Amino acid sequence: MPDVSIPPLTDPWVVAAFEGWNDAADAATSVIDHLVEAWDAQVLVELDPEDYYSYTDTRPQIRQGASGERALVWPTPVIYHAKPPHSERDVLLLRAPEPNLRWRGFCSTVLGIARLAGATELVTLGALLADVPHTRPVPVSGSSTDDALTARLGLEASTYTGPVGINAALTEAASDEGIASLSLWAAVPHYLAEPPCPKATLALLGALEDAMGIALPQGELEELANAWQRGAVEAVGEDPDIEEYVEELERERDAGELPGASGDQIAREFERYLRRRDTDT
Repeated sequence: MPDVSIPPLTDPWVVAAFEGWNDAADAATSVIDHLVEAWDAQVLVELDPEDYYSYTDTRPQIRQGASGERALVWPTPVIYHAKPPHSERDVLLLRAPEPNLRWRGFCSTVLGIARLAGATELVTLGALLADVPHTRPVPVSGSSTDDALTARLGLEASTYTGPVGINAALTEAASDEGIASLSLWAAVPHYLAEPPCPKATLALLGALEDAMGIALPQGELEELANAWQRGAVEAVGEDPDIEEYVEELERERDAGELPGASGDQIAREFERYLRRRDTDT
């Protein structure tokens, strides 16, 4: 584990998102980017990319700065520290490309830093492409290894079997270390897979707000989500085949929705409204 200087923190959350397989339309990492900017989060530690990446799979990039200078940027995991206003708890924000190598070592290092910081809860964010219509609210599913979180958020046990990403490895390792973990996933319409998808980012942010129990800043996300929605409607309207396909998805979604689902959504939105109103007074 790298030599890390941890400032005194108050019961910090750890929130993590990873580029690549776990991040359809960049929806999950965009939550981290949004919170880093909104909270003016500061870099706590950067992990050595040599330990976790095959550079022929996750390549370094040449980028140009505002002054025209060019620099080689390596695929580096970064943990930021944030102190959200109106909250007694600190937050550590992890953003990284999904590692190509040594997943167990990576998880051990991240959780070692989390333990040093005194963290007791971890949330991983993900997004996947799915058969969902863009005309409906973005579905966000969740699962947790912690009974209290499961009950509070009304989660159901995951029945998924199949390949997993680093999110699953990290949450399982956290559970083994006695850190309560929660995994949140947004479903992005597969026919609108091109990033970004601010509507999915906003949905993940709302689910994260429910989990943390504090008002999270929305900034321009709602406006961007509305603009994305208008663009999606226009793009789909130009292709009769896709338009017909979306109508079928709408029928399936509406038919499969439980009677109380819309009421639960309204209740969650009202709770978020109350949290944000309280922070504004």
